[in-house]
Amino acid sequence: MYKILTLNKISEIGLSELDASKYTYSSAIENPDAVLVRSASMHETTLAPETIAIARAGAGVNNIPVADCAEKGVVVFNTPGANANAVKELVICSLFLSSRKIAAAYDWCKSLKGEGENVGKLVEKGKSAFAGPEISGKTLGVVGMGAIGALVADSASSLGMKIIGYDPFLSDDKIKAFNEKGYDITSDLEDIYAKSDYITLHLPLNDGTRGIINSDSISQMKDGVRILNFARGELVDNKSLLDALDSGKVAAYITDFPTDDQICHDGVTAIPHLGASTPESEDNCAVMAAQEVSAYLEKGEIKNSVNYPNAKLPEKFICRTCLLHKEDESFSVKSEAAAAEAGAAISNVFTASKKGMGYTVIDTDKPFNTDSLGAIRVRILNK
Repeated sequence: MYKILTLNKISEIGLSELDASKYTYSSAIENPDAVLVRSASMHETTLAPETIAIARAGAGVNNIPVADCAEKGVVVFNTPGANANAVKELVICSLFLSSRKIAAAYDWCKSLKGEGENVGKLVEKGKSAFAGPEISGKTLGVVGMGAIGALVADSASSLGMKIIGYDPFLSDDKIKAFNEKGYDITSDLEDIYAKSDYITLHLPLNDGTRGIINSDSISQMKDGVRILNFARGELVDNKSLLDALDSGKVAAYITDFPTDDQICHDGVTAIPHLGASTPESEDNCAVMAAQEVSAYLEKGEIKNSVNYPNAKLPEKFICRTCLLHKEDESFSVKSEAAAAEAGAAISNVFTASKKGMGYTVIDTDKPFNTDSLGAIRVRILNK
């Protein structure tokens, strides 16, 4: 029986993907084989020796010590694309929020309560303070053309916006497909800054992207640019942003990750991390996370891991030896030699690496000794 620890409330639709005859799960289970988590921080969590997998029901994995997990042979999964539509819808909503000052106008209207018959006159007198431009015909810069960014681009384009996208990891086929839609795909962020009336961020947080929106990048933007951040708060340097809002260089900032000094600041519309907070998104993420964990626990397959390579393996096997190790081009050769020495007949070999970590899988008719191989973790599965 596999034991699964849930660190957040995980959708029951997702948990139902786990075969009740093989799995037990709870928020208090001890020595789990795997962990399902949404936003709870695991940086201070001491993992049990039995824990071999963590699945994040969402795309970002900043709440998980990914590198440390890799060193311990713990495979970390995420669920890219499962919450993309939910985030896209909120981003499209925020395009209007950034233009028409709807949130500020709503708050101002509440201040008219009690004015009786004067409300109509006050509305007509005060409405000019909340005027704003239409988005049709304007240019939207999409920084990160992955699952969410691509959906945002498609929806914004259908609303009449011109699209310029940036993503250094796009394949030539992807670039061609976007170009065929009329999108301008650039390899230079300066093009985004110079041409965009609106900029929306859809990229991961890492050492290379932290504070990517700063005084220097803002200085290259159009006056009155509107910035949307539904990726990670730390992508934006806070002081640079607030200074630009005060000067009018940035007309509006919509964020799903507000800080104390952003809240109630003129020009900021703060949303409490609602991007993926829809029942559909939570179900989709939980289903994908549960499927990833079960495929790894039962078959050794890896899909959507952020610290180990993906591995699509044959459905049928007798004895499957899964070895997690440091990247080593000769590891599979040494593993095959160890199997041959034990007289084990090999039916399939898989090996791949990612970010310095390797994963080698050997299917045989019987187990073999792996002690001399120096693997971080060894798992032997039997059908």
